[in-house]
Amino acid sequence: MPRFARQDLLNGELMNQFLSLAFYKSLVAVCLLGTLAVSCKQNENNADQLMGLGLLLANQTTSTCITKPEDCTFSEFTSANAPEANNWAGLGFANNQFISVAQSGTNRVMTSPDAKTWTARAAGSAEQWLDIAYGNNTMVAVASGSSAHTGNIMGSADGITWTTRTHAGGQFESVTYGDNLFVAVGSSSHFFSSPDGTTWTKNTEPAAQSWRDVTYGNGLYVAVSVFGTSRVATSTDGKNWTLRTAAESNGWQSVTYGKGLFVAVARSGTNRVMTSPDGINWTARAAAEANEWTAVSYGNGLFLATSPTGTNRIMTSTDGINWTPRMATAANYWYAVAYGNDTWVVVSIDGTNRVMWANWRKKN
Repeated sequence: MPRFARQDLLNGELMNQFLSLAFYKSLVAVCLLGTLAVSCKQNENNADQLMGLGLLLANQTTSTCITKPEDCTFSEFTSANAPEANNWAGLGFANNQFISVAQSGTNRVMTSPDAKTWTARAAGSAEQWLDIAYGNNTMVAVASGSSAHTGNIMGSADGITWTTRTHAGGQFESVTYGDNLFVAVGSSSHFFSSPDGTTWTKNTEPAAQSWRDVTYGNGLYVAVSVFGTSRVATSTDGKNWTLRTAAESNGWQSVTYGKGLFVAVARSGTNRVMTSPDGINWTARAAAEANEWTAVSYGNGLFLATSPTGTNRIMTSTDGINWTPRMATAANYWYAVAYGNDTWVVVSIDGTNRVMWANWRKKN
């Protein structure tokens, strides 16, 4: 669901350093012409979403995880303390820091330079923040709530100071960035787009469904839904959408892009993973376990999905097709995931320690 866009291209642009917009555009061009593409929502970063793109391109000269994942190692997860016991629902990486947003609490933003030590930050308003994305030197977070809400989008240049952005009113589940455009989706006919994260335009929803996530990859925006006849929608411009048929009629919660492949995960159904090379034709894949998978992101050659249920609440894959189960640090309601600086981070909406992290990097 949430991807920086996701950690999840995903989910925004994951960057090891602040890149100028001109250089970033050149990175996108290189990526889209080749096989290096990213996530959230994270990624990663949508992204989930284009945060992962910047990070992957920055890492490619020193890491072999993308082309030779067998030369890399995934550590066990380690717990970390969140500064407040909030319902942490969105997560991303930008400007050399992880940023998480929450549905509840006094300070509904927290940031960390290393995934281990977190600092509480004030949100622009007390909304139920669900997702975050980065693009054009701007961070954008979106929230759910009443369809009449006009303040459930906020923006920040540094992840620390946040400003509420007004719009026509909407209930949002996810936001991503790609091709110089932020795209936010949700339920109740709420599809919005913005070139700068400040001024938003309401677009026509492809169908009256509960759209849970959106990502960008290879020149295409892709959104997934938990119900409906057609549970996938695609757009080349972020404004006009076309319905597509999912591999199965599952409750699709999250989608990301990496290694030339769109990957989506579901909370229900027989095969709770589906993949597509073009966002149009989808193939069902078996998940590592029949958990309620809520988020998936991509970073540095690895897909990672998280779940609030099951024995092993994490699964990873180097190709998006074959998945390996992994143990979480606790049986929490793990909800969002992002990648940055050789580190995977997952946040939870409950539990004693609501953050966990693991390293994914080249073997020594």
